[in-house]
Amino acid sequence: MFKFLPGIIFIQLVTGGLILMAFNGSNDFQLMIVIVVVALISAILTAFWFSSIARNIYIDEQTTLLKRHAQDRESMIKESEREKADVIKETSLLKDQYARERERILLDAERDKANTIAESYQKIAQETRKSHAKANFKVGAAFATAVGAGSIMIFSQLITVGVMILVASGSGLSGYILRAKQEKTSRKKQLAINEQKMLT
Repeated sequence: MFKFLPGIIFIQLVTGGLILMAFNGSNDFQLMIVIVVVALISAILTAFWFSSIARNIYIDEQTTLLKRHAQDRESMIKESEREKADVIKETSLLKDQYARERERILLDAERDKANTIAESYQKIAQETRKSHAKANFKVGAAFATAVGAGSIMIFSQLITVGVMILVASGSGLSGYILRAKQEKTSRKKQLAINEQKMLT
């Protein structure tokens, strides 16, 4: 804090002198310009002075921190080497005990995993079948409604509109059937791939 005191006193003296000069020659425009320029120059010089003081303080603190960090690091390295040696001894003793138990746990986990995957595949297949049955029912109902509407249009002398509705519903149904077949084949392929992964 005391390193900044001379600069603060200097800027206060310069500011006080400039204020006195401004009060004495308040009518002279050139004097006002000189006072403003001197104030700017003194402010810039003081800012550079304070920044160099702050930089020196920062460098000093950084060097002390680096020294302290190096000492802490050496003590931590020594302590970690001791702990590492203790851990190596303990792990060498415990390795033989846990090896058999680990193998048994891994085998049980693999069995449970295979059973869980098989059950999840069965549930997914059931849910997929249910959702496809619902979708097929909805599509069939929509197709039947469209056919009924087209037939009503034909019987009520709107033949063109009725034929258009019948053709549109037939093409929509054929597209849905084709898409359902493609999804079924891709689903079978995916199930085969998943079963192969499960076996491997």
